[in-house]
Amino acid sequence: MTQSADPSAPLRNAKGNKLNRRGRETRERVISTAIEMLAGNERGGASANLVAKTAGVTWGTVQHQFGDADGLWAAVLDEIQQRRTFLPPDSMQPAVGIPARIRQVVEALWDGMATPEARAVSAIRNTLPVDVDELTAAYPQTAERFTAWDRRWRRTYARAFDGLEVDPRRLEQVRELLPPAVRGLRTEHGLSTWTDIEEALEGLVGAATAYLTGPLPE
Repeated sequence: MTQSADPSAPLRNAKGNKLNRRGRETRERVISTAIEMLAGNERGGASANLVAKTAGVTWGTVQHQFGDADGLWAAVLDEIQQRRTFLPPDSMQPAVGIPARIRQVVEALWDGMATPEARAVSAIRNTLPVDVDELTAAYPQTAERFTAWDRRWRRTYARAFDGLEVDPRRLEQVRELLPPAVRGLRTEHGLSTWTDIEEALEGLVGAATAYLTGPLPE
């Protein structure tokens, strides 16, 4: 059973039964442990079994609470979504002009990707199948959460450019580009590097701005 992502809904176990206080505390401990472990191993070395062991619960408890690894990762993503630290905020007020708006989105992504929650998400992604169809078949609840996040990102990005005359195809291409570009720079920033990250970010903002404001081919 898929646990509702609605924070006001009563928490239930994998069979749909409402959790008592002890059950809620166990669930919270497992999820918090998972986020902490995943954030500390962004390359995906934290398995659901290891999370259970570190949280001091049996695999049977994880099955009772979440059903399986898919249910656990989905619950972790629900918690991260509620913390709202990973994506630009829905309430972000657009700046004036395309360059300022691109900079605003890039800075929000840069700050968000530095959080433990973002590192935890990267670890989950590195643990799961790369192929989307395979991911959906093997981890349907987790795939559903990622799909919901993509919809939210699309809405947030669209609102960031409300009221501007921008070619929609180019705007969509920039939307596809920015998260992986910023993620790559974040990864480089965490390494021994001769790359000037600030200059690279300025270049990214400038390139996206030039593309959105440049003349369209005839």
